[in-house]
Amino acid sequence: MSARSLIRLILISFGIALLLAGLFFNTGAVASSTTKIDASPTVDRLAEPTLPASPSQADVGAQVYWLSCLPCHGDKGQGLTDEFRATYPTEEQYCWESGCHGKRPYEEGFTIPEFIPSLIGSGALYKFTDAAQLNSYIRSAMPFWDPGSLTAEQAWQVTAFLLRENGIWDDRTELNETNAGNVTFTRQPLTPLPTPPQLPVEKRSGENFWALFLGAVVLFGVLFFILRRSRSAA
Repeated sequence: MSARSLIRLILISFGIALLLAGLFFNTGAVASSTTKIDASPTVDRLAEPTLPASPSQADVGAQVYWLSCLPCHGDKGQGLTDEFRATYPTEEQYCWESGCHGKRPYEEGFTIPEFIPSLIGSGALYKFTDAAQLNSYIRSAMPFWDPGSLTAEQAWQVTAFLLRENGIWDDRTELNETNAGNVTFTRQPLTPLPTPPQLPVEKRSGENFWALFLGAVVLFGVLFFILRRSRSAA
């Protein structure tokens, strides 16, 4: 057998081994990632809400919330979370430093609690029984830095806003002392978390081993056959 024929057989056998090994490997398709440019403008989460042409009671309450409640309770009613504080300028993000709103606040300042609860979300208002009780608390104790500073109208407006955002009030009629007691907060039963499905056990390592083993057997078999043919020809 000539040297050219020997090289050709070796290359063919090596190609067969690679082909067999490739049948067992699931390399997957490499998806080309296309960078999408988001053309939407950046939303200023601290900006004053814009009123519609014909604002409802809750719409006006959104502005009252923005002015008197948002700095502590968050732009989405989530409370004073780390994520929300990150929207503030860097020098104002840590609210409890001495000289800010910590144990030694600035002159004529005030100390805020380190935990401020959420006002919007599942169970956020369950400490109150109805809208009348919520409004009474807002009127007498809020905002924290100046309790009782809201007018009666502003207190009802922000109460209507919180109820609407929590899906408790449809905002079609005005909320006031005559109907607030009928707007009750029903405590929902806890829903058990679903059991996550078990992921199938991958057997990739075993498949890879046998693919390589089979390819090696085929390759050595072909090479052994070629060597025997070469010796016979000699």
